[in-house]
Amino acid sequence: ACHLEDTLNATEDKPARLELIGDIPAGAMFEGEVKRGECVGIYTGAPIPKGANAVIRVEDTEQEGNWVKIIAKADASAVRPKGQDFKTGELKLAKGLKLNSSGVAIAAATGHASLKVARKPRVAILATGDEVIEPGQALKPGQVYNSNTYSVTGLIRQAGGEAIILNHVQDDLKALEKAMSEAGQIDLLLTSGGVSMGKYDFVRDLLFDQGDVHFWKIAMRPAGPVLFGTWKGVPVLGLPGNPVSSMIAFIMLAKAFMQKALGETARPPYFDRLEAITDVPLKGAGFKETFIRLFLKQELDGKYHVTTTGNQNSGVLSSMLLADALAIVPPHKSFEPGEVLEVIRLEPYL
Repeated sequence: ACHLEDTLNATEDKPARLELIGDIPAGAMFEGEVKRGECVGIYTGAPIPKGANAVIRVEDTEQEGNWVKIIAKADASAVRPKGQDFKTGELKLAKGLKLNSSGVAIAAATGHASLKVARKPRVAILATGDEVIEPGQALKPGQVYNSNTYSVTGLIRQAGGEAIILNHVQDDLKALEKAMSEAGQIDLLLTSGGVSMGKYDFVRDLLFDQGDVHFWKIAMRPAGPVLFGTWKGVPVLGLPGNPVSSMIAFIMLAKAFMQKALGETARPPYFDRLEAITDVPLKGAGFKETFIRLFLKQELDGKYHVTTTGNQNSGVLSSMLLADALAIVPPHKSFEPGEVLEVIRLEPYL
């Protein structure tokens, strides 16, 4: 640590020489004052001594007894000013902020041994359907493996919730009622399947007959036949059975519910958009708002470009596996190559 002015012309050929008057380990204070022509040894984290206004790297010095030979200009920017990170009265961790590792570090750096946080919502997932079996079992004709439980479980955890996996139930009204009754203390119940227009869509029937239905079906593709209501005081979001529809419905609806439960102030996924240029035609779905799975790439000019991940059928999970974003195609709208549209990045939610 030294005076910058003493090193302005220092080079290997014409080094400056400063008198070494002390040493400051991290956590220690230097009681004296550094005058012109003097320096002190200082270590990262130690307070800069009075009088000094710059630091020279030890690699650019050579000690000769009580003198130090300086072969380069000292660095004034290496002195970190007080209050560069925290200022009196400044709010760093506001209510509603999702704590990540940086937030926890700031709490520790400001001396807080503990923080008051929201409890993780307990979210149960219940898969339904005679055709659904668990992975690992032998698949018979007409059956499908239960992927929805596990995709949604991952989405719950990513959204900050505690996932509770309930045992799969067959297409039986009594069995469904029993499973839902035994779900325990939960904040949200997610069902998979049984909410469309079919004869065996018992989740829909149970909510209409014994619960309160707040809405059923949304003009969106995929995930149109989604249902939201309450049953015995528990919020129930009925997700469609198609794997992609189930994931899209969670991202667009359940994620927003969980953000509200957690007190988060971040925008829900539906409103967390950016603009991109499509490199391929993107076709809408009539009166419905359409979400198309996309590859998202930022070009050298800083602009985002998108192409589709292929087959957009709601049963094709690989379209989600490969996707970086969702295109938002408004009702009665299509996009041609080169046109600008809004997209939702998927990385924060998967």
